[in-house]
Amino acid sequence: MTSSDNCAGPEPEYGVLHEDALDYTPQQRSVSLARRRTARLVAEWGHPALAGDAALIVGELAANATLHGSLRDRLFKVRLTHTRGALRLAVSDPRGERMPQLRRPADDECFGRGLLVVNALASRWDVEPHVVGKTTWAELDLG
Repeated sequence: MTSSDNCAGPEPEYGVLHEDALDYTPQQRSVSLARRRTARLVAEWGHPALAGDAALIVGELAANATLHGSLRDRLFKVRLTHTRGALRLAVSDPRGERMPQLRRPADDECFGRGLLVVNALASRWDVEPHVVGKTTWAELDLG
């Protein structure tokens, strides 16, 4: 993992209060590391009641980046942005040709529910394609 701060995505509506970005290797272990880091930072930034939802969203987006968005020797990035109005949780990966889509998996399928979880928890979410790769982001509104 290396620290970095160059993750694209729509700019938050209000001024940035806190921001964090970290690159991860596309391994399953990185998903739990990103989830724990998210929960800790969101709580430190004054929103402990949202820490669990934020961690779950980042976990789902990071798992998608690991399973569907990874390329050999390329990292994925998790960027957290705290503004006065929202927490933005963004995950960027190098596979822009594989855009995530909300779908309803069959009852016997083991995978395919991550974006359903994101959609249920987030105030809004979207995918932004890049020349190389994409960023999937979700926001939690702050009351």
